[in-house]
Amino acid sequence: MSSDFQTGRGVILLRKLTKTYGRGDAAFHALRGIDLEIPPGQFVAVMGPSGSGKSTLMNVLGCLDVPTSGQYSFDGIAVEKLGPDERSLLRRHALGFIFQGFNLLARTSALENVELPMLYRGVPRKERHEKAREALRIVGLDGKHRNTPAELSGGQQQRVAIARAIVTSPGTLFADEPTGNLDSSTTVEIMNLLRNLNEERGITVIMVTHEDDVAEYAKRIIRVKDGLIESDVVKSES
Repeated sequence: MSSDFQTGRGVILLRKLTKTYGRGDAAFHALRGIDLEIPPGQFVAVMGPSGSGKSTLMNVLGCLDVPTSGQYSFDGIAVEKLGPDERSLLRRHALGFIFQGFNLLARTSALENVELPMLYRGVPRKERHEKAREALRIVGLDGKHRNTPAELSGGQQQRVAIARAIVTSPGTLFADEPTGNLDSSTTVEIMNLLRNLNEERGITVIMVTHEDDVAEYAKRIIRVKDGLIESDVVKSES
Protein backbone atom coordinates (compact mmCIF):
# COMPACT_ATOMS: atom_id res chain seq x y z
CA MET A 1 0.00 0.00 0.00
CA SER A 2 2.83 2.44 0.80
CA SER A 3 3.95 2.56 -2.84
CA ASP A 4 0.56 4.08 -3.71
CA PHE A 5 1.30 7.00 -1.40
CA GLN A 6 4.77 7.95 -2.55
CA THR A 7 4.00 11.21 -4.34
CA GLY A 8 0.76 12.58 -2.99
CA ARG A 9 0.73 14.95 -5.97
CA GLY A 10 -2.61 13.94 -7.43
CA VAL A 11 -6.03 15.54 -7.38
CA ILE A 12 -7.96 15.90 -4.10
CA LEU A 13 -11.65 15.29 -4.74
CA LEU A 14 -14.58 15.51 -2.30
CA ARG A 15 -18.15 14.59 -3.20
CA LYS A 16 -21.11 15.21 -0.87
CA LEU A 17 -18.79 14.92 2.13
CA THR A 18 -20.39 15.17 5.57
CA LYS A 19 -19.15 15.03 9.14
CA THR A 20 -21.51 14.76 12.10
CA TYR A 21 -20.56 14.65 15.77
CA GLY A 22 -23.00 13.15 18.28
CA ARG A 23 -26.44 11.71 17.69
CA GLY A 24 -30.09 12.65 17.85
CA ASP A 25 -30.86 16.05 19.33
CA ALA A 26 -27.19 16.44 20.31
CA ALA A 27 -25.93 15.94 16.75
CA PHE A 28 -23.70 18.67 15.35
CA HIS A 29 -23.35 18.75 11.57
CA ALA A 30 -19.84 20.16 11.08
CA LEU A 31 -19.80 19.45 7.31
CA ARG A 32 -23.09 19.32 5.43
CA GLY A 33 -22.21 18.01 1.97
CA ILE A 34 -18.95 19.45 0.64
CA ASP A 35 -18.05 19.22 -3.05
CA LEU A 36 -14.46 20.26 -3.67
CA GLU A 37 -11.64 19.64 -6.13
CA ILE A 38 -8.03 20.70 -5.51
CA PRO A 39 -5.58 20.07 -8.36
CA PRO A 40 -1.94 19.26 -7.58
CA GLY A 41 0.38 22.21 -7.00
CA GLN A 42 -2.28 24.67 -5.85
CA PHE A 43 -1.95 26.97 -2.81
CA VAL A 44 -5.34 27.09 -1.06
CA ALA A 45 -6.43 29.17 1.92
CA VAL A 46 -9.48 27.95 3.85
CA MET A 47 -11.25 30.64 5.87
CA GLY A 48 -14.35 30.92 8.00
CA PRO A 49 -15.61 31.94 11.46
CA SER A 50 -15.32 29.71 14.53
CA GLY A 51 -17.63 26.72 14.17
CA SER A 52 -17.85 27.12 10.39
CA GLY A 53 -16.35 23.68 9.69
CA LYS A 54 -12.99 24.82 8.31
CA SER A 55 -10.94 22.94 10.92
CA THR A 56 -13.06 19.81 10.48
CA LEU A 57 -12.54 20.04 6.73
CA MET A 58 -8.78 20.34 7.25
CA ASN A 59 -8.75 17.35 9.61
CA VAL A 60 -10.66 15.18 7.15
CA LEU A 61 -8.43 16.24 4.24
CA GLY A 62 -5.35 15.50 6.35
CA CYS A 63 -6.66 12.05 7.33
CA LEU A 64 -6.73 13.07 10.99
CA ASP A 65 -10.50 12.47 11.04
CA VAL A 66 -12.92 10.42 8.96
CA PRO A 67 -16.07 11.62 7.16
CA THR A 68 -19.51 10.45 8.22
CA SER A 69 -20.60 10.03 4.60
CA GLY A 70 -19.59 11.00 1.10
CA GLN A 71 -16.46 10.39 -0.94
CA TYR A 72 -12.87 11.56 -0.48
CA SER A 73 -10.44 10.68 -3.25
CA PHE A 74 -6.75 11.49 -2.68
CA ASP A 75 -4.47 10.83 -5.62
CA GLY A 76 -7.04 8.30 -6.89
CA ILE A 77 -7.31 6.51 -3.53
CA ALA A 78 -10.75 6.22 -1.86
CA VAL A 79 -9.74 7.58 1.54
CA GLU A 80 -13.15 7.01 3.15
CA LYS A 81 -12.64 3.26 2.68
CA LEU A 82 -9.22 3.16 4.38
CA GLY A 83 -8.69 1.75 7.85
CA PRO A 84 -6.73 3.57 10.58
CA ASP A 85 -3.41 1.93 9.67
CA GLU A 86 -3.80 2.78 5.99
CA ARG A 87 -4.68 6.41 6.77
CA SER A 88 -1.61 6.58 8.99
CA LEU A 89 0.47 5.24 6.13
CA LEU A 90 -0.92 7.86 3.78
CA ARG A 91 -0.09 10.64 6.26
CA ARG A 92 3.41 9.30 6.72
CA HIS A 93 4.25 9.00 3.02
CA ALA A 94 2.33 11.76 1.27
CA LEU A 95 1.40 14.52 3.72
CA GLY A 96 3.19 17.13 5.80
CA PHE A 97 1.72 19.16 8.67
CA ILE A 98 2.49 22.59 10.16
CA PHE A 99 0.71 23.81 13.29
CA GLN A 100 0.28 27.16 15.02
CA GLY A 101 2.06 25.91 18.15
CA PHE A 102 5.12 24.51 16.28
CA ASN A 103 4.88 21.18 18.23
CA LEU A 104 8.64 20.83 18.60
CA LEU A 105 10.32 18.63 21.23
CA ALA A 106 11.67 21.15 23.74
CA ARG A 107 14.93 19.45 24.79
CA THR A 108 15.80 18.20 21.33
CA SER A 109 17.97 19.89 18.72
CA ALA A 110 16.58 21.33 15.52
CA LEU A 111 18.23 18.52 13.57
CA GLU A 112 16.67 15.83 15.76
CA ASN A 113 13.25 17.48 15.56
CA VAL A 114 13.44 17.45 11.77
CA GLU A 115 14.62 13.82 11.75
CA LEU A 116 11.57 12.64 13.69
CA PRO A 117 9.29 11.73 10.74
CA MET A 118 12.10 9.67 9.22
CA LEU A 119 12.49 7.66 12.42
CA TYR A 120 8.92 6.40 11.92
CA ARG A 121 9.86 5.37 8.39
CA GLY A 122 12.98 3.48 9.45
CA VAL A 123 15.39 5.71 7.50
CA PRO A 124 19.06 4.93 8.35
CA ARG A 125 20.83 7.38 10.66
CA LYS A 126 23.27 8.80 8.10
CA GLU A 127 20.49 9.42 5.57
CA ARG A 128 18.34 11.03 8.27
CA HIS A 129 21.13 13.47 9.12
CA GLU A 130 21.73 14.39 5.48
CA LYS A 131 18.06 14.95 4.66
CA ALA A 132 17.41 16.89 7.87
CA ARG A 133 20.36 19.20 7.23
CA GLU A 134 19.13 19.79 3.68
CA ALA A 135 15.60 20.57 4.91
CA LEU A 136 17.00 23.07 7.43
CA ARG A 137 19.05 24.66 4.63
CA ILE A 138 15.94 24.99 2.45
CA VAL A 139 14.08 26.90 5.19
CA GLY A 140 17.06 29.19 5.87
CA LEU A 141 18.40 27.62 9.05
CA ASP A 142 21.81 26.46 7.88
CA GLY A 143 24.07 26.36 10.95
CA LYS A 144 21.21 26.13 13.46
CA HIS A 145 20.98 22.33 13.52
CA ARG A 146 22.30 22.00 17.08
CA ASN A 147 20.04 24.65 18.62
CA THR A 148 17.11 23.64 20.80
CA PRO A 149 13.74 25.43 20.43
CA ALA A 150 14.54 27.58 23.50
CA GLU A 151 17.56 28.94 21.62
CA LEU A 152 15.51 29.93 18.57
CA SER A 153 13.05 32.75 17.89
CA GLY A 154 9.40 32.02 17.17
CA GLY A 155 9.97 32.43 13.45
CA GLN A 156 12.97 30.12 13.56
CA GLN A 157 10.96 27.52 15.48
CA GLN A 158 8.28 27.61 12.80
CA ARG A 159 10.99 27.18 10.16
CA VAL A 160 12.16 24.06 11.99
CA ALA A 161 8.55 22.84 11.99
CA ILE A 162 8.33 23.48 8.24
CA ALA A 163 11.63 21.66 7.67
CA ARG A 164 10.21 18.71 9.62
CA ALA A 165 7.06 18.80 7.48
CA ILE A 166 8.95 18.74 4.16
CA VAL A 167 11.86 16.43 5.05
CA THR A 168 10.03 13.35 3.70
CA SER A 169 9.21 15.19 0.42
CA PRO A 170 5.41 15.17 0.79
CA GLY A 171 3.31 16.19 -2.18
CA THR A 172 0.77 17.97 0.01
CA LEU A 173 1.37 20.27 2.97
CA PHE A 174 -1.33 21.19 5.52
CA ALA A 175 -0.81 24.39 7.51
CA ASP A 176 -3.15 25.16 10.42
CA GLU A 177 -2.87 28.86 11.35
CA PRO A 178 0.90 28.73 10.63
CA THR A 179 1.49 32.37 11.59
CA GLY A 180 -0.92 32.60 14.53
CA ASN A 181 1.89 32.93 17.09
CA LEU A 182 4.13 35.21 15.03
CA ASP A 183 4.56 38.97 14.69
CA SER A 184 3.79 40.73 11.42
CA SER A 185 7.33 40.83 9.99
CA THR A 186 7.95 37.17 10.83
CA THR A 187 4.57 36.31 9.32
CA VAL A 188 5.74 37.77 6.00
CA GLU A 189 8.92 35.66 6.13
CA ILE A 190 7.03 32.43 6.85
CA MET A 191 4.39 33.08 4.20
CA ASN A 192 7.03 33.84 1.58
CA LEU A 193 8.70 30.55 2.50
CA LEU A 194 5.44 28.64 2.07
CA ARG A 195 4.79 30.37 -1.25
CA ASN A 196 8.29 29.46 -2.46
CA LEU A 197 7.78 25.82 -1.49
CA ASN A 198 4.57 25.85 -3.49
CA GLU A 199 5.92 27.64 -6.56
CA GLU A 200 9.44 26.22 -6.74
CA ARG A 201 8.88 22.68 -5.50
CA GLY A 202 5.31 22.11 -6.65
CA ILE A 203 4.02 21.22 -3.19
CA THR A 204 0.26 21.54 -2.78
CA VAL A 205 -0.38 23.81 0.22
CA ILE A 206 -3.72 23.79 2.05
CA MET A 207 -3.82 26.39 4.81
CA VAL A 208 -6.42 27.32 7.41
CA THR A 209 -6.24 30.97 8.47
CA HIS A 210 -8.52 33.67 9.84
CA GLU A 211 -6.26 36.48 8.64
CA ASP A 212 -7.07 38.12 5.31
CA ASP A 213 -3.50 39.32 4.71
CA VAL A 214 -2.18 35.78 5.22
CA ALA A 215 -4.82 34.31 2.90
CA GLU A 216 -3.69 36.70 0.17
CA TYR A 217 -0.52 34.62 -0.30
CA ALA A 218 -2.69 31.76 -1.58
CA LYS A 219 -3.79 31.37 -5.20
CA ARG A 220 -7.25 30.25 -4.15
CA ILE A 221 -9.42 31.29 -1.18
CA ILE A 222 -12.25 29.06 0.02
CA ARG A 223 -14.65 30.43 2.62
CA VAL A 224 -16.63 27.97 4.73
CA LYS A 225 -19.80 28.82 6.66
CA ASP A 226 -22.20 26.52 8.53
CA GLY A 227 -20.53 23.41 7.16
CA LEU A 228 -20.81 24.45 3.51
CA ILE A 229 -18.56 26.24 1.03
CA GLU A 230 -19.81 29.83 0.89
CA SER A 231 -17.37 31.05 -1.76
CA ASP A 232 -14.46 29.67 -3.77
CA VAL A 233 -12.28 32.17 -5.59
CA VAL A 234 -9.25 31.38 -7.75
CA LYS A 235 -7.05 34.40 -8.37
CA SER A 236 -6.28 35.34 -11.93
CA GLU A 237 -2.62 35.18 -12.86
CA SER A 238 -1.02 38.61 -12.86
